[in-house]
Amino acid sequence: MPNPLTNNTFPMNFLSNVMFWVSNGLLVPVVAGLIYLFIKSLLLLGTLFGTWQSYRRRQETFARIIENKAGLDTEALRAEAAKRPHAPFENVLAEVLDADSARRNLLIGRYELSREQRLSSAKVLTKFGPILGLMGTLIPMGPALVGLSTGDIGQMAYNMQVAFATTVIGMFASAVGYIALHIVRTYNRNDLVWLDYINEKLS
Repeated sequence: MPNPLTNNTFPMNFLSNVMFWVSNGLLVPVVAGLIYLFIKSLLLLGTLFGTWQSYRRRQETFARIIENKAGLDTEALRAEAAKRPHAPFENVLAEVLDADSARRNLLIGRYELSREQRLSSAKVLTKFGPILGLMGTLIPMGPALVGLSTGDIGQMAYNMQVAFATTVIGMFASAVGYIALHIVRTYNRNDLVWLDYINEKLS
């Protein structure tokens, strides 16, 4: 009887089995991660509607004041900012109107950083959605091929169902993250253009 330790196929078979066990063991964390990303994407869709409403309100109130060709009416800006003092844009605007040049630059820079940090959820969805979706697709393919080779159609069909479901969830989460990232960044850039314009006018 040949010694398995001296058989050239033993190390490769052993390593293949280890990789197979590790890969299958990752399926549960991957599926849990995809469910988490799916829930976050639904919550992000809800907050995106509120963000759009806030942006539309700012466009209706501040655009006519800031973009007025007759000049910048700082008192009107103060009055509008005072109506919603806890809103991020209105809060920083009120501080900018009463600050000196150096502090205005500091406030605008901090506002830009805080707005970018709030995009972290969208960035996570955009990057990790496809990664986990691909992992969730590839991991069940091994058992599915085993089921196909042994004639177990039920096992193959179940694993293929898992593979397709994880792909769809991952792509959905990524799409929501990308859309939110694009929309909110556009809103933030418009706010920063206004703040830079006000800063220049006050200088």
